[in-house]
Amino acid sequence: MSLRNVSRQIKNMHFGMTLIANKDDGFVACAPLWSQECGTSLYSIGMCTSLDKDFRLMENLAPTAQRCSTYMDIVIVLDGSNSIYPWYEVQNFLSNILSKFFIDPEQIQVGVLQYSEVAVHEWTLKDYKTAEEVIEAAQNISRQEGLETRTASAIHKACTEAFSPERGGREGATKLMIVLTDGESHDGEELKDALEECEERNVTRYAIAVLGHYIRRKKDPNSFINEIKYIASDPDEKYFFNVTDEAALNDIVDSLGDRIFSLEGTREYNSFELEMSQVGFSTHLLEDGILFGMVGAYDWDGAVLKEGRSGRVIPPREAFAREFPRKLNNHAAYLGYAVSSIRLRSGRRLYLASAPRFQHKGKVILFEMDGDGDVSISQALTGDQIGSYFGSEVCPVDVNGDGITDILLVAAPMYLGPQNKEIGCVYLYRVGQSLLTFNGTLLPDPKPQDARFGYAMLAVPDLNHDSFNDVVVGAPLEDNHQGAVYLYHGYRTTVLPRFKQRIESAALRLGLHYFGRSLDGQIDMDGDGLVDLAVGAQDAAVVLRSRRIVQINASISVNPPSINVIQKNCQRNGKESLCVTANFCFSVSSRSLGPRDSHLSIRYNVSLDDRKFGTRAVFDSSSQKLLQKRTRATVGRTACSTARFHVIDTSDYLRPVTITMKFALSETELPGPVLDEKLPTTVKKLIPFFKDCGEDDECVTDLVLQAEMDISGSRQTPHIIRKGKRKMVIDVLLENKKENAYNTTLQIWFSRNLHFSSLGLKGENPVKIECSVSSAQTRVCRVGYPVFRSSAKVAFALEFEFSCSSLLNKVQVKLTASSELNQTLTDNTAQPTAFVSYEPDLFLTSESTLNRYEVHPVGTFPSDMSPEFRTSIKIQNLACYAVSNLSLRMAFPATGYQGREFLWVTRILADNVTCSLPNRTEFGSANSVIPLHPEELVHTDRVNCTNAGCQVVTCQLQRLERSSEVTIHLLRAVRNEFFRKAKFKTVKIISSITLNVQEEDNLFLLPKAAHQRQVVLEIIQSKLVPLSLWILIGSILGGLLLLTVVILFLWKVGFFIHKKPGEDEKEE
Repeated sequence: MSLRNVSRQIKNMHFGMTLIANKDDGFVACAPLWSQECGTSLYSIGMCTSLDKDFRLMENLAPTAQRCSTYMDIVIVLDGSNSIYPWYEVQNFLSNILSKFFIDPEQIQVGVLQYSEVAVHEWTLKDYKTAEEVIEAAQNISRQEGLETRTASAIHKACTEAFSPERGGREGATKLMIVLTDGESHDGEELKDALEECEERNVTRYAIAVLGHYIRRKKDPNSFINEIKYIASDPDEKYFFNVTDEAALNDIVDSLGDRIFSLEGTREYNSFELEMSQVGFSTHLLEDGILFGMVGAYDWDGAVLKEGRSGRVIPPREAFAREFPRKLNNHAAYLGYAVSSIRLRSGRRLYLASAPRFQHKGKVILFEMDGDGDVSISQALTGDQIGSYFGSEVCPVDVNGDGITDILLVAAPMYLGPQNKEIGCVYLYRVGQSLLTFNGTLLPDPKPQDARFGYAMLAVPDLNHDSFNDVVVGAPLEDNHQGAVYLYHGYRTTVLPRFKQRIESAALRLGLHYFGRSLDGQIDMDGDGLVDLAVGAQDAAVVLRSRRIVQINASISVNPPSINVIQKNCQRNGKESLCVTANFCFSVSSRSLGPRDSHLSIRYNVSLDDRKFGTRAVFDSSSQKLLQKRTRATVGRTACSTARFHVIDTSDYLRPVTITMKFALSETELPGPVLDEKLPTTVKKLIPFFKDCGEDDECVTDLVLQAEMDISGSRQTPHIIRKGKRKMVIDVLLENKKENAYNTTLQIWFSRNLHFSSLGLKGENPVKIECSVSSAQTRVCRVGYPVFRSSAKVAFALEFEFSCSSLLNKVQVKLTASSELNQTLTDNTAQPTAFVSYEPDLFLTSESTLNRYEVHPVGTFPSDMSPEFRTSIKIQNLACYAVSNLSLRMAFPATGYQGREFLWVTRILADNVTCSLPNRTEFGSANSVIPLHPEELVHTDRVNCTNAGCQVVTCQLQRLERSSEVTIHLLRAVRNEFFRKAKFKTVKIISSITLNVQEEDNLFLLPKAAHQRQVVLEIIQSKLVPLSLWILIGSILGGLLLLTVVILFLWKVGFFIHKKPGEDEKEE
């Protein structure tokens, strides 16, 4: 590509970065980094090219291209007289200064005119096009020589001839003349006219005075210098040079070049404000032209430009100052990063331009613009997260196709989500009468991952043929940079936020990366009448073909319409059976029919009854409940097929036989049409069984339910649940007084303190009852299924066990009978109830280490207190449930007359039991009790709390688990002094133990025999018996006499005679 008067720079210009279709079936391709070379500077002004449908160039557009400040025609007027010496120094100067110039037809042209006595054009402006050619010509130039220096005529000739169009002069180019001479002119009188001619032709003059001739001849050069200053343009300090000799010319090469190129930027228009505009970074096709985004304009603050039939409109920088104030120093906002337009319901057209780097959050402005560049901003939308690049893509959507914009989508592809992943976000704004309102966001795949969702967005024509346009969104970083594309359907005047289809790059198996970085969906690529989708990826583009949507309305009909198990109509497997013919029909239609899709293959599966039920019918062809078939159908017609099945003998004659058909389109080699998702792909047909219910075919029943419980109990006198009697029975009678009752059920609900045990029929009864568990407290029983016949009765017994884990003071059972079309409901429910109490199976025992104690006279034992002995009280729970709040009261006789102690509890040892040991005693159960005097023991043989003060010990047991026990140990001691003073033989001290349950609702009741015990300690008083002296002497003499008798007996038997040694040998 090339532009007139603009130098070419096509390297890295990103040609095709932006492509838009125009109205002439062609397209516009842009290169936003197309650069203009001006001297040493390279300006990325951007450029777009309009091509027709045959890719022929129609027009180049570079609306911000400006002529370079180096667009100059330079003529060097060179003194070639004899006094110039040495000439090669002049040649070197020419070569060096020419190498500083940017020789190019679009920048600098150079011509040389040499003079002495006569001025001659060495070469004109149009002769050489490159610096290499000009430098080579300068090195080959020869000195003209001559005795005169006619500077005035040379200057006049240069101004009038050298810059003429015939010699290559260009209109609009800056005209520069460089005069180099070493002496005063011989035609100085003509110099004034020559300079006036140059001024009229706007020729700027640089003059160089070479003083070598004057210095060598030792002449005064002031007159010469004054003449050269007169030739130079004003001011002299800028346009006048002097050197000492020809060799010093090379010393002024750099300064001369700098002064020449300092002319850059001195023009009246602001050439640098749009020099990096990058036109074509974003484009939007309008009805009357093209809207360009210029992100690099105004120091990358950005701008917009409209190129239309009425001319070019570039709003000034101040036009957007309200939303982009200069005082914010918001450099590099990138206004124009994305551009578009919307049409309001009022008919107004609003332009859109985004600035994704504005205050690092991004902004989108909506504005109107007239032909003079005046801008009226209507609304601004601002991002809510730093760095999200809000507005990098904008996408207006006319959902219903009425020409009015319904939705504006604004993308923030770098929006950070969970785990700091760049998931991206697409904001949805609803377009109102004059303003836009936020209406949520589009929802991508919820998995946290880098996605850059919204990097590309596209409004596409109706893809699912529901009369609403759709939206495609790219997420090129999903799946580890493989990329994905999302399809969202339009509905009425909005876009549904949940995606309908996610096309992932990995599923295409093409090894693509960054799939979804660009999108287009306006062209039918395969000629099937449907718009296809083109998706860009790294170094690749993929075309996704749109598929047609067909609608299939399926139906099922059967013959006969009902199943009469009495009247068989066929034989199967040698048995009479009932056969049914099923017809399956498919009516196919399509909104967009193509010749390749007129015939379709439909596969369908048919099943009889649900899988969870038993087999009641099978297909004739397979003897199975399932059938798989295919059929061919034509769009616009109805295709039907048949299948026969027969009913197997079953007891389930109430629930209709269900035929379920599921269908789908058969897969083909080439992707074919798809089914309309709004229509069902499953059809069901219920085939009822024939009922013997009269002419109206409706069975009206009247169920009567009676129930009686074998226990009774009121709140005042509850029924007591004892060990060994933990069951109860309810006798039930159910009767049907009218027509057949189908699907008769009996629902049994019982309270938590009951367990259902069994249901037993009474007598010989043909009616069957089958029960199933509905919940822990509910049973559902089918009575006489499938039909509980008219005038039938059934009697049965329900047996329950009392629960060991849940204890309540009332048992309840609710029975409810139901059937289809039951006429009366008041007598269908029975609710027997009884109040109960529980008799805990508690076993109370006691044991003492001392049951009898003998009191000895004074002086027998030194201590008044006997050794401690232990009394153990054991409570055992033999019931199947735990008992709470047990209280144990133990009364021990302890004091007699005047509080004199005779027996005392010293300590209590117990675990998991709370016991209290008071220091005082309780005297019986009544205040009139008179404590026992020691002397009165001779008249009584029992001591208890009725005649002595008792020491009362109470213990609290919070909970006693089933099959567990607890033991309480009491240490007691007897005081001997009390009993030593009394005269008695024996007396029994009786302690009482009472076990109680503290329950407010009387849930537990203890029998008297089970909760009372006695502990008996027998006290015996020993006597001292005096011994007589005669009895003692007689006892001694008797003992001696007995000893003498024993000795004599032993002597008589030879006990005291021993044999001498050797006597045994003699005897032998």
